[in-house]
Amino acid sequence: MRLVLFGPPGAGKGTQARMLEARLGAPQVATGDLLRAAVREGSALGIQARRCMEQGQLVADEIVFKMVEERLARPDASSGFILDGFPRTVTQAEALDRMLEQRGERLDRVVLMKVDDEEIVKRITGRRTCAKCGAIFHVVFDPPRQPGRCNACGGELYQRKDDAEETVRMRLRVYLEATRPLVNYYVRSGLLATVDAVGSADEVGRRILGALGCNSGAIPRGAGAAVKAGG
Repeated sequence: MRLVLFGPPGAGKGTQARMLEARLGAPQVATGDLLRAAVREGSALGIQARRCMEQGQLVADEIVFKMVEERLARPDASSGFILDGFPRTVTQAEALDRMLEQRGERLDRVVLMKVDDEEIVKRITGRRTCAKCGAIFHVVFDPPRQPGRCNACGGELYQRKDDAEETVRMRLRVYLEATRPLVNYYVRSGLLATVDAVGSADEVGRRILGALGCNSGAIPRGAGAAVKAGG
């Protein structure tokens, strides 16, 4: 199955993509992870991406698309994938469609995970990241045993710049402006399903499975698993 999960930052796309990865046998391809890896490596693309991410702006299409294209060319994505955070604009969606068409492939389903803005702000601004090992906690939903310290390595926890409230609200404004046309694009294609992403991970997962036309115990493996359009 070739699937796109999209929604606002903090909607839980990564959690759901990892759960689906185990069932589908297809890799999660998270643009956020690809971008952060480039930033850590200090590549030219990573430096450009860092500036955009810290300001709450979308990273340039050509940078993101190049990273995604290289990732989907790997053998483990040949029979399916779960795109997490891409595409974010109609331009990216059109480029993805062209790339898949050249490979004789197509998307099976696009799932929009819907969460209201205030819930997103609460989720993201409460996140704390370990400066030493990168583990992530939440001051409300998953607090560390010792305030300000990582459970795993004892490293200091900090709030990333792109998790600060001002930046989160900017990211939400940018997301809304950019993705409204994207929603319309996938509605016209007949691939879009909208899922309420508020609730436990299991609850949201069951809703996504329903949108895929699957029950909670089984998702068809491999590419081309057809689902009924609509939603």
